[in-house]
Amino acid sequence: MSQGDIAAPDLALIAGTGALPALLMRARPDMLLCELEGFASGIPGTEPLRFRVERLVPFMTELTRRGIRKVCFAGAIRRPKIEPAKFDLRTALLVPRIMGAIQQGDDATLRAVIALFEERGLEVIGADHIAPDLLGGEGVLCGKPTDTDRKDMARAAEIVAALGAVDVGQGAVVARGLCLAVEALPGTDAMLDFVATTRPEAHRGGVLMKAPKPGQDLRIDMPAIGPRTVEGAARAHLSCLCWRAGGVLLLDRAAVIAAAEKHGIALWGVQA
Repeated sequence: MSQGDIAAPDLALIAGTGALPALLMRARPDMLLCELEGFASGIPGTEPLRFRVERLVPFMTELTRRGIRKVCFAGAIRRPKIEPAKFDLRTALLVPRIMGAIQQGDDATLRAVIALFEERGLEVIGADHIAPDLLGGEGVLCGKPTDTDRKDMARAAEIVAALGAVDVGQGAVVARGLCLAVEALPGTDAMLDFVATTRPEAHRGGVLMKAPKPGQDLRIDMPAIGPRTVEGAARAHLSCLCWRAGGVLLLDRAAVIAAAEKHGIALWGVQA
């Protein structure tokens, strides 16, 4: 088959920072890689299509012009600095709608973004549709959760559900029934660093629980666990890392298991 016979991809990856975009591009190297200016994915050997929030409508128009029918959002993106002078008229008309969603929280903002793309005929799909093997299932992958871990997991799951209900975070750390930290805007790594630097050296054990927010649209901003998460849990002297089965991505499963076994941390996927 000649180069001219190769069909253009109908799927675009809108990538942020972190490990997930590269993993998805490895699974589907034919995808059109797109990046918001200022948030480079750093994937080697790629020439991404870059865009600005102030010109969101022209960007979506360009996607459809290229034959894109589906988009996937992956990676971390912080709220960019907006330059009013760079808005085109069509995108400027969306500002009241977007700002109203932002004021309601991250979940509302993400739902608004999905709606904008879908209204223009672009289907939004989750990362698990591209690489289903990344989805964390039910069961123990390594180690053996203790009875104390099981009690801490149940308590942490309650806390994460309560946090998610008010759109705060997707994780919590509990040790012997006491909540040591909860995830907020800085993220999981910052939460684990806080635990590592504030708990006494002699205190060991505890559970990190990760789960999506109640009612969260899992097509975008699905929580994830990677080798870095395990290393952070080790520095915090935790004994178990848990996730809600079917609602969390495991980035580089083999490396996650290897790191957990190295530090003696149990990995456990639990049902809601």
